[in-house]
Amino acid sequence: MLSFNLPNYFLRHLQVMLYSLGQLSRTPVASVMTVLVIGIALALPAGLYVLLKNVEQVAGQWDDASQISLFLKPNTNDARGKQLAEQLLAWPDISAVDYHSAKQSLQEFRQLSGLDEILDSLPTNPLPPVIIIKPVETEHQEAIQGLLERLQNMQEVDLAQLDMAWLKRLKTINQTGERGITILATLLSLSVLLVIGNTIRLAILSRQTEIRVIKLVGGTNAFVRRPFLYTGFWYGLLGGGIAWFTLLIALLAINGPITRLTALYDSQFSLQWMLGQMFLSLPLFGLLLGVSGAWLAVGRHLNDIEPT
Repeated sequence: MLSFNLPNYFLRHLQVMLYSLGQLSRTPVASVMTVLVIGIALALPAGLYVLLKNVEQVAGQWDDASQISLFLKPNTNDARGKQLAEQLLAWPDISAVDYHSAKQSLQEFRQLSGLDEILDSLPTNPLPPVIIIKPVETEHQEAIQGLLERLQNMQEVDLAQLDMAWLKRLKTINQTGERGITILATLLSLSVLLVIGNTIRLAILSRQTEIRVIKLVGGTNAFVRRPFLYTGFWYGLLGGGIAWFTLLIALLAINGPITRLTALYDSQFSLQWMLGQMFLSLPLFGLLLGVSGAWLAVGRHLNDIEPT
């Protein structure tokens, strides 16, 4: 008996699902506007999330480049500079040391800047000797800061600079961005619930007579509720699809400029689209919001409509 009724049960749900889709097609303008609102509301936090993950990818690529530059005083000769570099290499919180003489620093600057004529006109070399230090990897910012202060207090050191200190600030900004995106996604999800709930509420009010007749001939609340839930299902699913398509168009628009920008910096960075993940998550999340909004609206208004 169960095997006989189960196909009929799913067939009935399929009929109601297609009936609900047909109801949406009877009001194309209103339905399309509702779907577009849902799609834009879902696309905005999704787009910000994709961009944030790309920024985190760039930060992760540069994380290993964290280093401290020691600019020695101009009167420090090469012998003393190399001796100082060997002493620093013995420190337990330093993993690597690279010494650059003033002459090497000038040569590197000459190659990078292309200002040969200007540099040749200078009476003396304006660049000091530099020691590049790679600290031992640690998650504690206080340890790096303590090492930086000890280096700065050395007699031969004119300036100690943490070259990737900005990266720490970038990570903090990313964490703030994650919180902001979470709050924005929550607020927009609530707005989607309200939009779908209000749309279903209007549909219920416009079909009060039909609902009373169905209940009068013995229709249950579950029977009456079903088409409205599938209406919310379609709104959420189509809205999620629109959100994915909107995200695709936005990423196509910015991919070209980002590619040209990374080429100028000789970077291997490529934009991570995450469209495969979003292709599943956006429609499913929209579907969940759609059914939830419809359920809340039906539960609120269906009991108020009874046959007289």
